[in-house]
Amino acid sequence: MSESDTSDSTATRTAAALSDKQRRILRYLRGQSQTNTYFKSRLIGDDLGMSAKEVGVNMPALVDGEFDVTVEKWGYSSSTTWKVTN
Repeated sequence: MSESDTSDSTATRTAAALSDKQRRILRYLRGQSQTNTYFKSRLIGDDLGMSAKEVGVNMPALVDGEFDVTVEKWGYSSSTTWKVTN
């Protein structure tokens, strides 16, 4: 098994362990990260029908997980900002 096969397998197992809300946020970030790099919790929540707090509570699983996007906490002005890179 190649290194990329191993990392793909790990990402799949990690994604499977996410809650429904976390999977929805991850899907959203994957889709939007092609055109954006920075995301505010408030705006993610607006698009997904969640509160900014719900997004913020669920983001650590995405920050700590191994996925095809990298998520890191970036700033706090008016709503937590997340930096998402592929």
